[in-house]
Amino acid sequence: MEKVTSESHTTRAMNELRQRIFSGMLAGGTRLLEVPLAEELGISRTPVREAMARLVEEGLLDRARGGGFSVHSFRFSDVVDAIELRGVLEGTAARLAAERGPEPLAMARIRRTVERLDDCFGATFDDVDLDGYTELNRQFHDQLADLANSDLLRREIERVNCLPFASPSAFLPDKAYVSTFRRSLASHQEQHWAIVGAIETREGSRAEALAREHARAARNNLEFAITEHRGLVATIPGLALVKG
Repeated sequence: MEKVTSESHTTRAMNELRQRIFSGMLAGGTRLLEVPLAEELGISRTPVREAMARLVEEGLLDRARGGGFSVHSFRFSDVVDAIELRGVLEGTAARLAAERGPEPLAMARIRRTVERLDDCFGATFDDVDLDGYTELNRQFHDQLADLANSDLLRREIERVNCLPFASPSAFLPDKAYVSTFRRSLASHQEQHWAIVGAIETREGSRAEALAREHARAARNNLEFAITEHRGLVATIPGLALVKG
């Protein structure tokens, strides 16, 4: 029973630290010490130490000289690399799914998800169900990872998605900026259909290329947020940690 309690405290500490990091409450370079953090969270030092060690593995924290931990500051190139890595992994999943032939039920599920994504777009330029799109986009990428029927590949995709900037939904717009991103969202949806089509027709190389290109679309949104519209920085989890 004690082990379960300790693990739940570790999870709670991880979730709280992630939220503070992604929201900008803890800026890059901020030093974190076990004792005051444990007192603040009302739990013992052991789960706090374990939580911070796991966040080091995720790349959100660094071990500081002399003990303790500090919040990691990301360079722009780090974020680009994270997006590129997700593209490589999802591209591999798409290629293997096409080459191996996906299970019919799994293929039907992802096709249904793309059909529901179509329904998120209304008749007018700004008429987008962003909440619905965000959730269905997440489902699409989860289902794409499953199509290859590879536990190893699925785990690696989940691992890279732990980085705040690698997630498929990391650079979706805030509601205030829907009109700015409307065209890109429609383009992303066309790519969803193209990826599904390539897998269905067993075109492995094409499916891989399309999935990798689809991931790179997130880089375009990132570049726009950083160079053209700094107002977006506060709306994208973790983006304040990017130092250029």
